[in-house]
Formats: sequence, C-alpha cells, structure tokens
Amino acid sequence: MRIGIPKEIKEHEYRVGMTPAGVRELCRRGHQVLVEAQAGVGAGFSDQDYRAAGAEIVAFAPTLYRECELIVKVKEPQPQECDWLRPGQILFAFLHLAAAPELAQRLIDTGVVAIAYETVMDKEGRLPLLAPMSEVAGRMAVQVGAHHLERPQGGRGVLLSGVAGVAPGKVVIIGGGTVGANAARIAVALGAEVVVLERAYARLQWFDQLFGGRVKALYATPEAIENHLTTADLVIGAVYVPGAATPKLISRAMVARMPAGSVLVDVAIDQGGCAETSRPTTHGAPTYVAEGVIHYCVTNMPGACARTSTCALTHATFPYVLALAEEGWEAALDKERGFAAGLHIAHGRIRHAAVAAAVGQPYAPWGPASQESV
Repeated sequence: MRIGIPKEIKEHEYRVGMTPAGVRELCRRGHQVLVEAQAGVGAGFSDQDYRAAGAEIVAFAPTLYRECELIVKVKEPQPQECDWLRPGQILFAFLHLAAAPELAQRLIDTGVVAIAYETVMDKEGRLPLLAPMSEVAGRMAVQVGAHHLERPQGGRGVLLSGVAGVAPGKVVIIGGGTVGANAARIAVALGAEVVVLERAYARLQWFDQLFGGRVKALYATPEAIENHLTTADLVIGAVYVPGAATPKLISRAMVARMPAGSVLVDVAIDQGGCAETSRPTTHGAPTYVAEGVIHYCVTNMPGACARTSTCALTHATFPYVLALAEEGWEAALDKERGFAAGLHIAHGRIRHAAVAAAVGQPYAPWGPASQESV
C-alpha cells in the first residue's frame, strides 16, 4: 500500500504522524511510504532520516494526498487539506469531530474513510491510541498551570510546592482517567495539595491505593466541584467521553467564584471543553482571562513536546497502521472490533453513535452487512 505522512499545518503543531523507525518497518514489509518534505523537522527528524528509512520525500502536499491510499496524520485535517482528500482514501488521525460539525460534514462530502485515534479501543475497552497523548497532556497541564500561576504571567503568584512555613498550592483535577492520573502524579511530585474529583468508584479506589492518601479522591458531585473550585489555585479539566462532546461540568458562575489569578487548564477542549468559559486557543496565544481566571485551552497541547509525543504516538499507532496497510480497512476493522470503534465516517455516513449525536447527523452502524446495503 502507498502510505502518506504529510507535514502538519495546524498552527504550532510540531508532531508528525510517524517516526523514521516506523517508516523503516513499513518499507521492510513491502509498503511504499511517501513523506512530505520537512514533515518531521519539528520533532527532530530530518528528510534524510526518512530517506535512510526507505521513504520517498515529496515536495508538495497535494501530490502526496493524490498518490496515497492511506494518510497517517496527527491532527484533524485543516480546510485546505480537506480539498486534497478523495473518495475511498483512508484517513487515520485524531479527529475530535464532536466539537467540529463543519469538519464532519466536509469529511462526509469527500467520501473519505475517516478513522479516529481517540475512539479506538483495545480488548479491555481502553483507549490505546489516545492514552499516550493523554499522558503527555496530563503531565503538561501541571507544568503550564504552574507557569501561568506566576505573577509575570498574570497569575496569583502561587508556588505549587509551597516552601517551609507556607502552604502549597491547591490543584483540583476534574476527571480521574489517564489525563487526571498523570496530572495528579506531577502535582503530587511537586508537593501540591491535590484533589481529584471522579464519578467511577473503581477509579476513586485506585487513586486511594496508589497515592496512599496523598491525593484526596472524591466523588464528583456538582456541589463538590463548586466547593473545591472556590479554593483552587489550579484547576485541570480532564473529562473525556469517547466520541462525544464534553459535558460542561464547570459553569461560568463557578469560574467567577474561583480566586482571581487562578488558572484553569481545560485539557478537554478538543471535545468542546468542560467549562462554559472555555474556548480553543493555540500555542501562539495560549491563554485568555475570563471571570478573573486565566484559561489555558490549547487544542494540541502535546504538540509542544513534539519529539516525545511523536515517538509515543508512533509506538501506539504502528500496529494499527500496519493492519490497515496489509489487510485493508474493512478486513482490519472487521477482525478487531475495538479498532472498528475508531471508524467515524465511511461511504459518506457517520459510523460512530456518539459523534452522530454530537454533530446532529444520522447514525449508520458499520459492519459487513451494512456495507452491502450502502
């Protein structure tokens, strides 16, 4: 199969869809890989690295899209990239369509087969392709939150670790999944007071057992969220519902009750954000102030740590890319039902129930029988 790795053009996106090591293995197995010139530079991989791995370097993105059957990206296609997609082509990337109904319609119109990293499941129901980027984003959330708490950044001047005789800062994490767990690890390591608000009892037990009381793991009622926000220095939104728009668990009124100069890092912004005051930002202009609170809502946080993120992402996605290349998308998805959970669009119809509900489109289940009726 001819596989294309384009250069990401989303603002301040430095990751790339595959490392040279991944390309080398695909080429070794007889596949042809086209890499757009300078695609890996932001992650520290040169064109020569890809050539040495067996890739063909392509100067122009439209050429790559025209010649390849499978496009492996990191972020959702930007408007001009949608113009280059064609019917029957496979697009494998983070899509986050629940917060982007216009993009969903564009992809439907192109006739592309769109498979999203963020809803692919393994046999245990986990999200193996989302997990490595959630780890990065969770750990970064504390790092960027601590930075923006500094007074020169407009923050309230709190050091999360505290010092002798001075209490540490308070970090409130809403959601106890991969993002929340990794945020808690870093916040605990810094010496902050850490509260995790979560609804799954098994996760509350996990936090208690892992951190031995160093983290206060509490049931996430609206009242608990509001009460802890009023004394928080840093709030991290770590809520995720696979494929669906993120519920707004933090109201504007709650934000208004937070201390002036506190920071809200909404990692859930890719799916619409968990706060009513959240709106997407970029690494070029990452923050804004609403109700006296600094909001950091960058939609591609892991792109700032591009090399680490690219390596982690390729480790996770490679087996799935290989399955698509060697078996074709229908056979690969039919063989692994967890992989099929990543299918969002095929044959001009939405194939994921949560995405369909979020964007207001009809849901058409995919499967061998449904393929024949399309």
